[in-house]
Amino acid sequence: MTQVDHNRMANAIRGLAMDGVEKAKSGHPGLPMGAADMATVLFTQFLKFDAAALDWPDRDRFVLSAGHGSMLLYALLHLIGSPEMTIDQLKDFRQLGSLTPGHPEHGHTKGVETTTGPLGQGLSTAVGMALAEKMLAAEFGKKIVDHHTYVLASDGDLMEGVSQEAIAMAGHWKLNKMIVLYDDNGISIDGPTSISDSVDQVKRFKACGWAAEKIDGHDQAAIAAAITRAQKSNKPTLIACRTTIGFGAPHKAGTNKVHGEALGADELKAAKENLGISLEPFSVPDDVLKAWRAAGSRGAAARQEWEARLGELGSRKRAEFERRLRHERPAALAKAFKTYKKELLEKPMNAATRKSSEAVIEVIAGAMPMEFLAGSADLTGSNNNKAKSATSFSAKTPKGRFIHYGIREFGMCAAMNGVFLHGGFAPNGATFLVFTDYARPAMRLAALMGTGVVYVMTHDSIGLGEDGPTHQPVEHLSALRAIPNMRVFRPCDAIEVAECWELALNRTDGPTVLALTRQNLPQLRTSVTENPCQYGAYELVAAQGEAKATLFASGSEVEMAVAAQKQLAERGIPTRVVSVPSLELLLAQPKERRDAIIGNAPIKVAMEAAVRWGWDAVIGQDGEFIGMHSFGASAPLNKIFKHFGITAEAAVNAVLKRVS
Repeated sequence: MTQVDHNRMANAIRGLAMDGVEKAKSGHPGLPMGAADMATVLFTQFLKFDAAALDWPDRDRFVLSAGHGSMLLYALLHLIGSPEMTIDQLKDFRQLGSLTPGHPEHGHTKGVETTTGPLGQGLSTAVGMALAEKMLAAEFGKKIVDHHTYVLASDGDLMEGVSQEAIAMAGHWKLNKMIVLYDDNGISIDGPTSISDSVDQVKRFKACGWAAEKIDGHDQAAIAAAITRAQKSNKPTLIACRTTIGFGAPHKAGTNKVHGEALGADELKAAKENLGISLEPFSVPDDVLKAWRAAGSRGAAARQEWEARLGELGSRKRAEFERRLRHERPAALAKAFKTYKKELLEKPMNAATRKSSEAVIEVIAGAMPMEFLAGSADLTGSNNNKAKSATSFSAKTPKGRFIHYGIREFGMCAAMNGVFLHGGFAPNGATFLVFTDYARPAMRLAALMGTGVVYVMTHDSIGLGEDGPTHQPVEHLSALRAIPNMRVFRPCDAIEVAECWELALNRTDGPTVLALTRQNLPQLRTSVTENPCQYGAYELVAAQGEAKATLFASGSEVEMAVAAQKQLAERGIPTRVVSVPSLELLLAQPKERRDAIIGNAPIKVAMEAAVRWGWDAVIGQDGEFIGMHSFGASAPLNKIFKHFGITAEAAVNAVLKRVS
């Protein structure tokens, strides 16, 4: 392209972005206007994609980490010819039901690789995409897997703490096919970034093992040369592109006034005149649109060549590749679970549920050794989620299927989202349940996007003992249950652990938390005719006669409920025990099933070594709750439950005081 052609194509992005924000009277025009040159060079000269097949597996990924600048991506999708991204959709920017929400949403708009907006997470999720590309290429070969992951990041992305976790991992793993275009415009919402930040980002990235350089972000040739160098690097690359936010706006360019609000009619008109853009809203010259559409179809030949190479693979290997990209589990997995659960009946396992989980992981790894991707935030020996057969992933061992994330819970969970979105793997990551506080933003996005990731969260209660209240989760189960589309399991024994793992792996439309104990628990289940955990709860022990009370419990407290039931039976009080591995899944059941599980016993008692929030939906506001009402304490396991009144005797007394 000539310089004139480039300018006109970049101005098409600017014009659409300005018009979309102006019509909505809401949005962020500054970034699209400033980053249009970078985007134009990337999409017309480097990005491997096909607008007619935006989900082509070997496409380059483009992540707009600076999700507030969403009109940049929407304008690009329209210009390259995405069938659903019409001019009418651009006109409906930020309107209810449109494909152009305020921040890009994966699964809502085709061409959006990941949901962005919460700053730092697009960059961090992209690390997971680049990680998956590296691992899958090592397994299936570069003829089938050979693409880059590009990120457009803002100052805000790099200020967020999770960005440090992300770039440290990417540098350590030498994810050389990850290229970050940093929109270095020096402006945040409050004003110049100099009022709050003085980090030299180039030096910072270099310190983390990246290649990094500064360029003029409005110089087409400089941008192209920098991307070319990055593609040849043996390290991930940061290209700090110095730009002017709101480029072209005569009075607001380079200021925070163009960051998060519409330009206004006068400034919009002046900016268009300054840039030589038609004043007609949402108009793109025919020749410019034609050039963009040509860019959109530029990758069609590469896609067709890739499809031919895929067809040349052996039928078994091709089927395996395609199955894994669909997140479809192998038939061997269901058979392995069925066999294992029968073995547990023959030889019960009395162990901490984290150890029960470790045993299940051996079964899973045997059935899906290459796609089952585990990792831990530096607690491998405590989380017990590394299969004996698994080797550790590293830059030199890309076929490794266990990832040492380091003490980076947030970065781990964000990367897992990227791994799942890329396809090819079933990722799980582990830490202590209390540290979900560090990971919550990425876990929330997992629920919002519907990524089928699994969180192995051990040390699930005060039962972890001596580490004390800083490490003892009390509010975390409730907090996680409050996230829409998040499924939380707290299994009570080895069989429930296996059943919950099976449900977690077969769920590909949302994330699952497995909350597991440090302390040993007995195996309570005596049958495996079905998987009752799928209903969230089930009757574990029936009453001997018409039940006067029902004891509901999860995890380690189910053992206490069973002991209490026996004591009450000796007193002539028929009581049933309902195990509740997933409270929110129980409450999501159809009313008839939910009511049948809860039952109509007049006395209802819930037992959980956590806060009460959520349990009233089962036991009612007048129901008895035996759990935590404060933070925990540092004490040995054999003393701490008694100290906080979470015992079988407490359940017995709760029933006795209500018996008429």
